[in-house]
Amino acid sequence: MLLRVLYKKGFYDFVKPEVLNRLIETEQIDRFYRSSGEVTLGIDTIRSAHNKESYTGIERRKSLNH
Repeated sequence: MLLRVLYKKGFYDFVKPEVLNRLIETEQIDRFYRSSGEVTLGIDTIRSAHNKESYTGIERRKSLNH
């Protein structure tokens, strides 16, 4: 599957998902397009491999059966 991207230089291209990750990390693109719509970097929320902070909320996955 190829994803459409808009480079900061103003041109569009289609790239593979693994290339998209590299473009995001190196801040070479302004936006990309996924099935749910347009994603503008710095404005819209995206998943990041470098953004894996520990969850500090209440543990909700514990079994109720002791």
